[in-house]
Amino acid sequence: MRKTYSPEFKSKLVLEVLRGERTINEIASENGVHPNMLTRWKTESVNNFILLFENQSSKANKQLKEKDVEIQALYTQIGKLSTQIEWLKKKSGF
Repeated sequence: MRKTYSPEFKSKLVLEVLRGERTINEIASENGVHPNMLTRWKTESVNNFILLFENQSSKANKQLKEKDVEIQALYTQIGKLSTQIEWLKKKSGF
């Protein structure tokens, strides 16, 4: 049966490894994890560390794009309504 670990547990151990105060073998044996597992978690976290900051900026960019689309749709609606008002003014004789 495969053992699963929580993200909190993994991050705690990876931070310990990155601090470098103890060896991977010491941390692994103390927490009942194989050293290869810790090495893999460390590698994955270092390789994906940039995503932490990209996600924040991409979320902001996505929100800006959504707002731009919404603003453009509203301007389009304003243009249609303005045209309809002008047409109604002409028809009613104002």
